[in-house]
Amino acid sequence: MKRELVHKTILLLLVLLISALFLGMIRQFLMPMFMAALFAAILSPTHRWLTKKLGNRTNLASILIIAGIILLVLIPLSLFIGVVVAQAVSVSQSITPWVQSFINEPTTLTTYMQKLPYYEQILPYRTLIIEKAGLLVGNVSTFLINSLSEVTKMTVGAVFSSIIMLYAMFYFLTIGETLLKKILYFLPLQDSDEQRLLHRFTSVTKATLKGTLIIGALQGTVCGFAFLLAGIQAPVFWGAMMAVLSIIPAFGTAIIWGPALILLALKGEFLGVGILAVLCGAIAGNLDNIVRPRLVGKDTELHDLLILFGTLGGITMFGILGIIIGPIIAALFTTIWEIYGNVFADYLPEVGPLFRSEPDTSTPEHPTALQPEPVESTPIPGVVKEKTEPPAAQAGCDTSEKTD
Repeated sequence: MKRELVHKTILLLLVLLISALFLGMIRQFLMPMFMAALFAAILSPTHRWLTKKLGNRTNLASILIIAGIILLVLIPLSLFIGVVVAQAVSVSQSITPWVQSFINEPTTLTTYMQKLPYYEQILPYRTLIIEKAGLLVGNVSTFLINSLSEVTKMTVGAVFSSIIMLYAMFYFLTIGETLLKKILYFLPLQDSDEQRLLHRFTSVTKATLKGTLIIGALQGTVCGFAFLLAGIQAPVFWGAMMAVLSIIPAFGTAIIWGPALILLALKGEFLGVGILAVLCGAIAGNLDNIVRPRLVGKDTELHDLLILFGTLGGITMFGILGIIIGPIIAALFTTIWEIYGNVFADYLPEVGPLFRSEPDTSTPEHPTALQPEPVESTPIPGVVKEKTEPPAAQAGCDTSEKTD
């Protein structure tokens, strides 16, 4: 028995050590592999349907799905990113002279400031304020250019990661079910718990893709088109930024179009103000409330606050892919605690009402508050206590004596 315990302990240590060494060796490929498994899980129903149509040719069905992803997703996305980067460079180079010209022009803001009581005291410092504003904008432009250079470096890595993802995705589509069964076999969980985790993983993934990405694309498109009609430079770039910020509920896109609306109002371009107010405020602002319930439904089963923090935390840890990964981890977090509650239900105590109201002593519902409970006296050794009969019984005895 002791020898068997030593054997299992050493085996377990070797499994953990070699697994950690292997995962550390391929750590830079873990994210592409995870995304490949993610998309393979989403497209598995399509792959099964296509396999039946092609006469059970699994490899051919996988190749067609990979080709469709390249033609319909990756190539248009690459062209879009190229346009966004080009417009971002243009914005970073022109924002400094634009701000300086805006400050120097006698706009509505200057006319309003002339009516202020302390305008004469501010006027001598106007040139210094303009220089400081130009210096600040120049620093912001330098930061944007440096960020774009970093994005260019990341683009090369993104292309390589995409190739790894597609290559792994081919095998996940082909032998994914066999690999998944093998992974679930090594997990010391009951089959119902494994199925619950798997269902939560796929449902939240689909809901995140449908909700976050589609709604973000719709809001970014509408707001970008509004910027184009309003005559604002680089509408594709600003639309992409608002699509990313749309993950913040209620006021995500307003972080960009709100200041733009104020600047247009200060310049007196009220037609652009109306366009932004209608398209960005009224239409794009309500897309999240109208479209999200229809797309997502109850697939996530997560509170909006948990989705928000999961998304923001995912972006902080995993970058842009955290938009998808963050809510998945949040959903698995809640699911594993639910499983824990079910498994250890016999050991966990019942939770009563958290906020108990004070007992009301004025109502007869609490008789103990009006009358004290009778206390039984303990008998004293050697003392015999006489029994007292009820008055009715004593009266009966008296009447019987009198009749006698």
